[in-house]
Amino acid sequence: MAEAVISSLVLKIGAALASETTKSAASLLLTGMLVMKELMKDISDIKDELEIMQAFLRIAERPKEKDETTKIFIKQTRGLAFDIEDIIDEFTYKLSEEQGGVLPTAIKRYKNIKSWHHLSKKLKDIKIDLQKIMERRTRYDARGMESEAKPRIAVGGSKSRAESAHFVKEDDIVGIDKYRDLLLGWLKDEDEQQRQPMIISVLGMGGLGKTTLVTHVYKIIKATFDACAWITVSQSYETHDLLRQILKEFFREDREKREAPNNIDTMDYRSLVETIRTYLQDKKYILILDDVWSTDVMDNIKDALLNSNSKSRIVLTTRIRDVALLANENHMFEPKPLEADHSWDLFCKNAFWKSANKICPPPLEQCAKKIVEKCGGLPLAIVSIGRLLSFREQTGTEWDKVYKDLEWYLTNNASKLYEKVHDILKLSLDDIPHYPSEIGFLIFVL
Repeated sequence: MAEAVISSLVLKIGAALASETTKSAASLLLTGMLVMKELMKDISDIKDELEIMQAFLRIAERPKEKDETTKIFIKQTRGLAFDIEDIIDEFTYKLSEEQGGVLPTAIKRYKNIKSWHHLSKKLKDIKIDLQKIMERRTRYDARGMESEAKPRIAVGGSKSRAESAHFVKEDDIVGIDKYRDLLLGWLKDEDEQQRQPMIISVLGMGGLGKTTLVTHVYKIIKATFDACAWITVSQSYETHDLLRQILKEFFREDREKREAPNNIDTMDYRSLVETIRTYLQDKKYILILDDVWSTDVMDNIKDALLNSNSKSRIVLTTRIRDVALLANENHMFEPKPLEADHSWDLFCKNAFWKSANKICPPPLEQCAKKIVEKCGGLPLAIVSIGRLLSFREQTGTEWDKVYKDLEWYLTNNASKLYEKVHDILKLSLDDIPHYPSEIGFLIFVL
């Protein structure tokens, strides 16, 4: 590992520096003084650089952190580390020569001036190479390029995408009747044995339509509850912020239009919990927690919620099975991908949204059906590629090009069908091979 190589090298340089600092001051007053001081400064500088690099590589060499740019950077750094080690070995050898024999150290140092000059120049060249490697890594870092590209082509992160589910027209939702009815049944159930709010979970991979389904049901049933709130949690959340969002959302949806406390943003944890509990007292509420990634979420907010009306409901959507199991197994389900007819219906609604009948023209039907098949029944993939095609010319040539781009990408990525389609949705424009550049448009849904 490069980090281990550099760790050993730092120790070796430290020993060399310690050895040299024990020399008598008189020897440094001779002709070789300036040359030696310059070389010692170069060695000290390179030691500082290597110590910082050692800490960086300790993180960079973790398998989950590696990308191709990082792998190349580590390889080049390891090569420079070996070059530095050769210089330090030569320096140490020359230094030991000065300690033996009958000639005074000052004379030997004078004789070694060319060697010190040579080593100093080599170290300076390595420092320049090291700087270039760092600059190249920054310039061509794929993750940095991705973060720069996304703001130019994305309409928002997972939270804004989830919020957009509130504005999906009912006519544009297909293939969810079975799950809608199941969820509505649980939300309406008034089981007398229930002693605290019922937790319901909807489990499934990204792009399966969990958020659209739950939001659709929420809009249907929220009027039957005394209080309601819909929150996107996502991977990164902070407990205080989550409680603030919940409290604000309850007041925003308050039917009596009561004003929210004006100090919510400055409340501490205890105040937030007490305020939510007071607001929910004697109320039957429904709370949607969308895109939950950690079981800790419920632990962190339960004090505010789980002491209230047993007829209340908390609905989680998640990709993580352990999170889904926060609900009783009798109150969790995993939607399946859309069937072929529903996939086709959803595609036409999005690809031909500009036309009144939203019907695929016969000349495009064969190619369109092949494209829909590639989407594997994933609603997000179908909607995304449908929207992409809605902005293209409705000609066989144009649509066939999109199909070939999609086929090229899926063929060159050896994973399961659903994972392939999902990967397309995650890719930014710069991640996609030059050939299928049009598929980069799909990032607008991320």
